[in-house]
Amino acid sequence: MQIDFDRAGISYVELLNIFWRSHNPRQLPTWSRQYMDAVFYCGEEQAELARSKLNSEQAVGGEIYTLVEPLTAFYLAEDYHQKYYLRQETELMKEFDRMYDRAQFINSTVAAKVNGYVAGCGSLPALKAEIKEFGLSAAGCEKLEKLVSRNRR
Repeated sequence: MQIDFDRAGISYVELLNIFWRSHNPRQLPTWSRQYMDAVFYCGEEQAELARSKLNSEQAVGGEIYTLVEPLTAFYLAEDYHQKYYLRQETELMKEFDRMYDRAQFINSTVAAKVNGYVAGCGSLPALKAEIKEFGLSAAGCEKLEKLVSRNRR
């Protein structure tokens, strides 16, 4: 995945820390390159930071299979991977199908946020604070709130 981030809100180092905490760098690589564990950097500053974090992980011991490489190109995943958790919710997807065409859906920050909530990320109070901005119907809002409430139990 590619992450566009606002440096005023989060640093590259913080993103690296989240990445390294969120996966097992010592797990044997998969047979498919499309599922490999990797950090791609843009520019020398990010390269230094990424390599430094890799070195810290290597110091702990054990072989590291996660790659640290320069970003040369980014390719969108197939449609069925886009907003995966949201796609599992038929009622919500009908609303997004009415709001967006394919390209708009893929690039929608609203769809990305809703996908995160459906996946179990985010709290009910946070959802309630921003749900009106999503453009969902009353039924869609209710469905999303129920999903988030259920995920938090």
